[in-house]
Amino acid sequence: MVHRAVVRWLVLSVVILSFSVVSSVGSLAQIGVGISVRVGPPALPIYAQPICPGPGYMWTPGYWGWNDGAGYYWVPGTWVVAPVGMLWTPGYWGWGGGFYAWHPGYWGPHVGFYGGINYGFGYGGVGFVGGEWRGGAFYYNRYVTNVSVTSVTHVYNRSVALNNTTTSFNGGTGGVVARPTAQEETAAREPHTAPLAEQTQHENLASQNRENFASVNQGRPAVAATARAGDFSSRSAVSSRAAGGEYHAPAMSPKEARVGPPGNSAAGSKANSNEGFRSFSPPSKSAASTGSSANESHSQTSSQNSSQPQSSANHSASQPKQGAKQNPHKSNQNKHPNAPKEDHHKGR
Repeated sequence: MVHRAVVRWLVLSVVILSFSVVSSVGSLAQIGVGISVRVGPPALPIYAQPICPGPGYMWTPGYWGWNDGAGYYWVPGTWVVAPVGMLWTPGYWGWGGGFYAWHPGYWGPHVGFYGGINYGFGYGGVGFVGGEWRGGAFYYNRYVTNVSVTSVTHVYNRSVALNNTTTSFNGGTGGVVARPTAQEETAAREPHTAPLAEQTQHENLASQNRENFASVNQGRPAVAATARAGDFSSRSAVSSRAAGGEYHAPAMSPKEARVGPPGNSAAGSKANSNEGFRSFSPPSKSAASTGSSANESHSQTSSQNSSQPQSSANHSASQPKQGAKQNPHKSNQNKHPNAPKEDHHKGR
């Protein structure tokens, strides 16, 4: 009897511990724990958005992922079939505690904080203005998204403020200065859904292509966006028009830059180690200031590109300093070619 009682208590203890671990992991996923490195990502490249494949697709902007063997690599922006009623909150790199931490993206009923990064095409730094759910149908804002009325009938036109900043991280020297709004904080506490299987596969495939490595493409990837996730063929791919800023090779190897034990090659994947992560510390009010965004992967001219803050991919852990001032970027972008009375792309 005593032996059976002991066994039962041991089994019960294991079950309770298991639930505790699962709860802890869930909390970490909720706050967006990810990879941490000592060098910042390059500027976001300039590219045009491929046309929407059809109804129900939602744009997920491109970003710089991390590979422990090769450093930063570009994950092309792409269209995916969105879960009904859900919106995509992009992932972002945030500087704090001496290094850059990746905060993975997620699906939810509202768009949360994504670092104030100007990903373009409706993701101007705060919220999403590229479309909205009306009942069970998604309506596209043709002012900032590339959709054809012949294949997509649920559309509308609503102008939004645009600018052409290409900064790819929050905080630190040259980073975006942004803090979560009250609405974004509320969204962060809502139930979230992990990236779709095709998004994860899309990222993994991108990490295996040497041409996507920043060390090879110098911040200007050959495939900047695709019409469908995982399809990098010429019929789907869109090349970048220019790098978002001058590229500087990191002063250390990817192995030296990695904080904590190495993880999977794809940033933010479940296999990545979370050790070495520090919670993001917002920069001081005097830190660098950059604006939010719009469409055509920052369709600024080459002269505008040269005035963008340099990529922090060349910053080592000893280099980033908070409090460095940056000139603010003014809203100055053209509208999408499908927008009324305009014939240019916008933002990213």
